[in-house]
Amino acid sequence: MLDASSFRSIASGERRGPGALTLRAILRTVETPYAWAVKRRNRKYDGDVSENDRVHRVDAPVVSIGNLTLGGTGKTPLVAWIVNRLQSQGRTPGIVSRGYGTKQGVANDEALELARLTNEAPHVQDPDRVAAARRAISEHGCEFIVADDAFQHRRLHRDLDVVLLDAIEPFGYEHVFPRGLLREPAESLRRADVVLLSRADLATPARRAAVRARVALLAPSTAWGEIAHVPTSLIGLDGTERPIDELGDQPIVAFCGLGNPTGFRQTLARCNADVQTFIEFPDHYAYRESDYRRIADAARASNASMIVCTMKDLVKIDVPAFTAAELDIPLFALGIGIEFLEGEEMFLQRLDELTII
Repeated sequence: MLDASSFRSIASGERRGPGALTLRAILRTVETPYAWAVKRRNRKYDGDVSENDRVHRVDAPVVSIGNLTLGGTGKTPLVAWIVNRLQSQGRTPGIVSRGYGTKQGVANDEALELARLTNEAPHVQDPDRVAAARRAISEHGCEFIVADDAFQHRRLHRDLDVVLLDAIEPFGYEHVFPRGLLREPAESLRRADVVLLSRADLATPARRAAVRARVALLAPSTAWGEIAHVPTSLIGLDGTERPIDELGDQPIVAFCGLGNPTGFRQTLARCNADVQTFIEFPDHYAYRESDYRRIADAARASNASMIVCTMKDLVKIDVPAFTAAELDIPLFALGIGIEFLEGEEMFLQRLDELTII
């Protein structure tokens, strides 16, 4: 089974040779029926939303934060940023999400991370986002709904549809899954109210301008903004924080279970971290004792001064099992915040308009 980086090397065309070429051809044959099915489904929802009985409104404004591509684009920090802003205004926002990998009564990694980032904002996880939103309103008194990863979940009416494009690879290698990373064709961006280029600081000005121009052609009426995911601190298992500067020029071992590990690697590089070993796990990975031993062995072998992961990984760590790996090297998550490079005033205005609906 391909890991995330291997799949991206195949889909991007970076990996050469007869084997890679054959695999891309096979994936291309599967792409065609998948893309057709996606377009067919979208046609059911297109048209006048107000008259579409497949789309359901709830008794609170809804903002959707979503992707055009598979893998992480940095939605979680933006969801937390929006929720925290609403909380600071005295509002009671709630989060709804699919709850990938959720077991009965047990929060998944996304829920644990958002709870930590949002002062325990109500979070209802259910593949049926309409039912989740209604529960958030009726059971938790939420007066504002933030739908996480909901661009493709069209049954839930949204008052603001926000799509994040990752500056590292915004258009999924120009192919729909499984040949590329697109969840649906790029022209679907016309449904979005706002497109935000995430990790925009990792792209050159020329690259950012090119993506913006492409979006303007695909979705002329869609507003544009650019954000950076800024490292804020190092967060320990016990919740204590240390300055991000301590990461610079230190030999470290890093690991993550993300859909797109490239962004994490590049962020570490921008922090001048001396990454001796980088270990990738599948997205939403459930860590086991053998994984902790693997990480510990890598840290000892490279004389690392610390181990660094993402907050999504830190919240899943089984502390007793990690301690049992007999590792005396500290573990930290990289705390991430949102910084607007362009379009902040526009985005705040869009959010403020929702609070008076």
